Amino acid sequence: MTIRNFEGTQPEVHSSTYIDDTALVLGNVRIGENSSIWPLTVIRGDVNSIQIGDNTNIQDNSVLHVSHDGPYNPGGFNLKIGHNVTVGHRVILHGCQIGNSCLIGMGSTIMDGTIIEPHNLIGAGSLVPPNKHLESGYLWMGSPVRKVRKLSTEELESIEYSAQHYVKLKNRHQR
Repeated sequence: MTIRNFEGTQPEVHSSTYIDDTALVLGNVRIGENSSIWPLTVIRGDVNSIQIGDNTNIQDNSVLHVSHDGPYNPGGFNLKIGHNVTVGHRVILHGCQIGNSCLIGMGSTIMDGTIIEPHNLIGAGSLVPPNKHLESGYLWMGSPVRKVRKLSTEELESIEYSAQHYVKLKNRHQR
């Protein structure tokens, strides 16, 4: 794994977290307990902060980045991902906020200033444009994303199951 300092700021990674040898974690990044970062993922906290909660998995080929403070982005946009979140393969998360217990489908892109409340499922290949606010408890799909329907109890449970499955899988990889 590559964990790299940027301008004197070293990522803070909990000792229980798994980071694949091919992943890059750089700069102002905090990763919580029992989380996992999978092959070829890039987490680049060079111009703002990135925070990843506990029991969260960032799957293969994902890119996590932020926006800097500047004349067109006063304050910039940091990236915050809650607890028990599954981020599917090849997802781009840029300067957004993801609440607890969400599943972000493979190949999705979520842009600056977006807030995704807890307990949401973003369908594979979805595009969430800048500054959207997605209310809790729904399936969201499309490009641009749109609210499809309320999530069932079984779907909400499957999001929790996914997060726990990846905790178990990262434990197997750490052995």
